[in-house]
Order: sequence, then C-alpha cells, then structure tokens
Amino acid sequence: MSTATINTFLALATIVVDLIVVTGLVLWIGSRWSAGLDRAYRAVRHAIRDHALTFAALVAVGSIAASLYYSEVAAFPPCPLCWYGRIAMYPLGVILLVAAITRDRGARIYAAPLALIGGGIGVYNYLLHLFPGLESGACSVEASCATPYVWEFGFISIPFMGIAAFAFILLLLGAAGGPDHQETAT
Repeated sequence: MSTATINTFLALATIVVDLIVVTGLVLWIGSRWSAGLDRAYRAVRHAIRDHALTFAALVAVGSIAASLYYSEVAAFPPCPLCWYGRIAMYPLGVILLVAAITRDRGARIYAAPLALIGGGIGVYNYLLHLFPGLESGACSVEASCATPYVWEFGFISIPFMGIAAFAFILLLLGAAGGPDHQETAT
C-alpha cells in the first residue's frame, strides 16, 4: 500500500473519530440540560462502558503503529514535538492494554494526564502548521515542527491525527469509569 493511500485512510479514520468525539461531548454536555440527551448519553455510555478500555487500548496501539509507519516506512523524520507526543502515546498503549486485560478502570488516573499532555502538544504542533511564524526555534532544521508531511483534505496533518486519538482516548476513559453524573447525586 502506498503512503498516499495510508494518508487517506488515516485521514478518513481521523474524521470518523472526530465525529464520535464531538457527538460524545454533545451528549455529555447536553445531558445536563435535556432529558432526551440524558437518556441517549446513558444508553451510549452503558453500551460501551464495558469495552471502553479495550477501545482506548486499540486507539493507542493503532496510533503507535501509525507513528512508526510514518517514521520507519514512509521515512518522515519526526520533529521534536512529534517525539514529545510519542512520549505520551507510547506508554498509553501499554497502560491501556494492561488496563483492558485486567479491567482496571483505575488506570484512568495514569492514562488521562498522558492523554491531556499529548493532546496539548499536538495542539501546539498543529498551530505551528497553521501559523509557521509561531515557531520559536526549538525544532530542528532537518525536521521542522512547522512543516506538515501529511496535509489531507486541506486540514488533517499528523499532529491533527494525534489530537483526535488523544481526545478519543479521553472520551473512552470517561465512559469507562465512575458512576453517571446524576447517579452520584441520589
């Protein structure tokens, strides 16, 4: 399979993930104000709760595989910010895989901060793609943080894919643990 085909596939997967994340956020936020959205939120959460850690592990492992593909097969040299994002994602693969196998919802305590940090790094890296003038010189000439190797559909780059993966992992971690917000009030 060509790198162009992989880019298109991963960009389409990113769009699907983004739609799921936005839908999940709308349900979660809307459940506080709408009985209909609250029922939908509870139904979706109940349907995925037992498998949320497994899905999160699959997203992390898939993201690791994609990052390795881009650096080792497509020969895109990772910029320093990409390395920092990997530093957040690679342990997530192990933590979430072990959590899924052992059904340890407590792993959210360790996984969520890594996903938040990785997502934050991805946002900064993506902003550098949009506004290259923001680069402060922390990145190397060989692998500039402001140069996107992938730019599918006019907006999806590798950091954008990472942001989607980290956001989806956070959403799944939220679905995996703790009681529903209104169950704690009763």
